Amino acid sequence: MQKDDLVYLRQMLDLARRALRLAEGKTRADYDGDEALQLALAHLPQTIGEAARKTSGDFRAVHPEIPWAAIVGMRHRVVHDYLHVDFDLVWDVVSRDLAPLVERLNQVLGG
Repeated sequence: MQKDDLVYLRQMLDLARRALRLAEGKTRADYDGDEALQLALAHLPQTIGEAARKTSGDFRAVHPEIPWAAIVGMRHRVVHDYLHVDFDLVWDVVSRDLAPLVERLNQVLGG
């Protein structure tokens, strides 16, 4: 494991927590009606994906409990198709996938 791997993992955890805090108590209707929330929640998973992409292959291989390909894939979808962000997908990721990711990251980090 490289020292930077833990830095990137902590960044991923922090960003996921931020997204969850922003979405906390919000409904899909709230999200649909709040452009700033939509943009923030699109940006945070993108940045999580960037941090995941920078982890070493060795680290990813040792921690298959983290869905690396899905995380990086989300980043690619937002970055490379930013004019056509799928806000349905973003909402699904934030509302369904980030809480389990936070749990897994906490486990890996020993917290």
